This record gives sequence, structure tokens and C-alpha cells, in this order.
Amino acid sequence: MNKTFILMSILVGSMLSSCTTTSKNSMNAVIEKGLERSVEQAKYLATSLADEPELLPRSAEADGTLITSDSHWWCSGFFSGVLWMLYNDTKEEVLKDYAINYTDRIEKEQYSLDTHDLGFMMYCSYGHAYRITGDAKYKNVILQSSKSLASRYKEETGVIRSWDHSTDKWQYPVIIDNLMNLEMLEEAYKLSNNKLFDHIARSHADRSMLNHFRPDFSSCHVVDYDSITGKVLSICTHQGYADASSWSRGQAWGLYGYTMMYRETKNKTYLEFAKNIARFILNHPNMPTDKIPYWDFDAPEIPNALRDASAAAIIASALIELSTYVDKNLSKEYLDIATTQLRTLTSDEYLAAPGTNGGFILKHSVGNFPEQRELDVPLTYADYYYVEALLRYKSLMK
Repeated sequence: MNKTFILMSILVGSMLSSCTTTSKNSMNAVIEKGLERSVEQAKYLATSLADEPELLPRSAEADGTLITSDSHWWCSGFFSGVLWMLYNDTKEEVLKDYAINYTDRIEKEQYSLDTHDLGFMMYCSYGHAYRITGDAKYKNVILQSSKSLASRYKEETGVIRSWDHSTDKWQYPVIIDNLMNLEMLEEAYKLSNNKLFDHIARSHADRSMLNHFRPDFSSCHVVDYDSITGKVLSICTHQGYADASSWSRGQAWGLYGYTMMYRETKNKTYLEFAKNIARFILNHPNMPTDKIPYWDFDAPEIPNALRDASAAAIIASALIELSTYVDKNLSKEYLDIATTQLRTLTSDEYLAAPGTNGGFILKHSVGNFPEQRELDVPLTYADYYYVEALLRYKSLMK
């Protein structure tokens, strides 16, 4: 009897070990496929604009025609970030050459005072450039960009102003996306020891916790403040289905933002907040089984509503990082979801065939549904967070 039990235990253990190995090998193949395709598409896209030094890739038409932007568009830094990440992984010099070229195209934006998106624009590009090369010229751009971003902060409100437009509608609007720009400020604090950068980042994160989130840890999109008293004047949406709905990419920004703020500050309040946001997202009854969210969790067209690959990529990247800060059970839960998301995004349904999709990596993202802009299209930031998620997952598998 004991011998039989021992033999059975050995057999079961062997089977479990085999399943674990098979699963790991399977994900290795997913990561390898995703990164190889990303390199193919990045080279294709970089070549297509090689002779257009004023242009950056933004999206593509249904027929694959490339849609571009100038350096001042909020997405201008994502493509160079993709190139830097892929160069760092492959060490292919052609990718580094392209990365330098596309990074240089946005250098002048370090002085821009009329945008809150400098973190997206300058840190997703120059942040990688400095981390990988150590070149002081990239560090200087990060510091100047952070000074420019800090100019949009008011102590009376405790937050960084987002938009300057629609002054008839808002006085001091702040959008959930703005959390993502705090990473550059924290990096500038470490590079300069200027405590103002850290103060602004923490203040913005704290006020956003208080005013941007509902009791269930879903977030609204826009909070408008009184610029003199700091009082909240209104709460609404601009890209979601309704003021009280949960715009999927907004939830993704919140999850990523507070995970990042915990990494940068080690303030456990941010960690707990990120875990609460994750719980809302992962347990939402409208989250599809393949874990690619609808463009809004409350979109009335569900289950026929458009999916948003960009939200899935951001969530996956955030969950992979968050999995390294929590206990074993939560870590497994987060990684299981991120694994499903990466498997889905790397399937033929979402991953573009070589030389198609305008050169972008992922298909099926949503930009601004209420304004009927960028619907079911590739988006440069979807590619950025997809590549980041692949590389983060790859680093965990080593």
C-alpha cells in the first residue's frame, strides 16, 4: 500500500512538473513570437518614415495607410520607446540607429508648457534612451521636460493641470491619464535631488486617489477643480461612455499609475490602492474571458462593443509589475490574467501580419469612441505597452 502511494505521488509530481514545464515553454513561444513580430513591424514602420524627420507614427487607416503626427502630439514619444526597448533586448544596431533618430525628432518638446503629456512624450522616449546609453544629453532633456511639466502644477489644487482647451466647460481639468506622467517627475527627483518633483508627483497621486476614484475603486475620467480654492467643481467623462461609467483605458491608467508610484516611493498606500483597482478590473462581470476589455466596461453594446487592445496591453504590463510586489497567491492571480492577455494579443486576431497594419504591431484599439475617432485601429501606445509587457514577462521567466 505504501509503495503504491509513493509511486502514485511520484507519478503525480512528475505530471505536475511536466505541465509546469509545458506551460512555461508555451509562454516562451508566445513571448518569442510577439517580440520577433514587434521587431519586424518596428523596422518596417521606421523605414517608412525615415525621410520624414518632422513626422511620427500615430495610427493607420483600415487599408493600412499610415496616419502620422508632429512632435507635439501626446503620442509622439511612444515609437522611439518601442525602438529603444527592442534594441535593448536584441542589441541590433539598426534598431538603436532608428531609436536615436526618432527620439531626436521630439527634442524641442522639452520646453513645451502647454501640455500635461510630457511624461508620455519625453519619458517613454528619453527615459529609455538615458537608461540604456547613460548619455548625459538624454538626462538633461528629462530634467528640462520635468521642469516644464512642473509649471502646470498649482499648490492650491495639489494637481497638475491637464487641458487648456474648453475653458467655457472646465476651469482646471485633470484627467486620470495624468498619473502616467508622474514617473518622469520621480526620475527627475532621483537625477537632481530636487524635492519639488517628488512633492508634485506625490501630491497629484494623493489628490487623485481622493477625487478620481469611486468607492468600488473604478475611476472617472475628468475632475475639474477650482483653481483658487482647490475645490472639486465637477466630475465627468470625455472619452468614456458616460460620466458614471468605467472607461477601460482610464482604469488601466489608474492601475499602472499607482503600481508605478509604489515602485518609486515605496509608499504602501499606493500599493494597496493598485491592488484595489486590480480587483475592480479583474472581477468585473463585463471582462471577457480572453481578458481584452471592451472600450468601456459599461458600454451599452456589450457583448458587441469594440474591444480595446491598448487597455489590455497597459493592464497586462501593470499586472506583471504588480505581481512582484504582492504575496504568492495574488502574484499568481495577476500573472494568470496577464498571461491570458498576452496570449490573446499575440494571436492572429490581434497581432498584425508582417508588413500590414501600417507597420503597427497590434490591431483593434479604440482612441475616442464618443467622438468617433480612432475606432478599431492600431495605436502607437498600444504597441508600446505590449512590448513593455512582453519584456517584463520575459524578465520574470529568466
